[in-house]
Amino acid sequence: MSGSGGLIRAFVLHRRDFSDTSLLVELFAEGHGRFPAIAKGARRGRSPTSALLQPFQPLWIAVVGRGEVLTLTRSEAAGRAFALVGRALPCGFYLNEILMRLLGRNDPHDPVFAFYHAALGQLAEGQDLDSALRRFELRLLDALGYGPSLDRVMDVGDPVDPRYQYVVEPGRGTRLADADDPGEPIPGATLLALARGDSLGADQVRPARTLLRRLLEPHLGPKPLKSRELFRRAGDAGQRGPAPPTDEPGTLSATEPE
Repeated sequence: MSGSGGLIRAFVLHRRDFSDTSLLVELFAEGHGRFPAIAKGARRGRSPTSALLQPFQPLWIAVVGRGEVLTLTRSEAAGRAFALVGRALPCGFYLNEILMRLLGRNDPHDPVFAFYHAALGQLAEGQDLDSALRRFELRLLDALGYGPSLDRVMDVGDPVDPRYQYVVEPGRGTRLADADDPGEPIPGATLLALARGDSLGADQVRPARTLLRRLLEPHLGPKPLKSRELFRRAGDAGQRGPAPPTDEPGTLSATEPE
């Protein structure tokens, strides 16, 4: 498993302690997808590896092994870490968590790797976070074969009209809303903005978030996302002032789809 010069580009999605001196890291690597690896000795006091093996840090890595869990033999920075502050930090952990839930192990998803890299850059800018999240969620669903057509009406193929209200049925597609539909219909203008990857207007943020939650729900499993608790903490901190320190970056756990 190697790229140019024996190294491959990767990010850490999750990490935890493994023995007294090592770390177990879940990596997302270009050309290889998601896989676990042991970083031996990374927890030793003077080891620089622990500080490097953090979420949102672009990496060059080398790994060896034949089993399910590989051994990390080399890691170095592939650029500056994406500095996610404020609400952008739980947004970043949210991206990591849904990748842990939705990506099978050892299944390359290079378009998703590129989307993820771009999304981290947008989050680091600290503006229009909702648009960045919705854009990534839709691209992820499309890459995995679950993305519905948001700009065409299912069965008939007519273009979505920004003046009308619609319902998006997971696994099927988009149709005109009617009076008997439960829940909240989605304005056509919001669907078109999502389909084009445009920035969302203030009145489009909420319906877009509701829609993507419904589309992702069947694939994420029944356990609540831990990153949503971080969103709640971030919201509380905004009302009460700085929040107390939480777990160090990388300790957010996510249920792995096995």
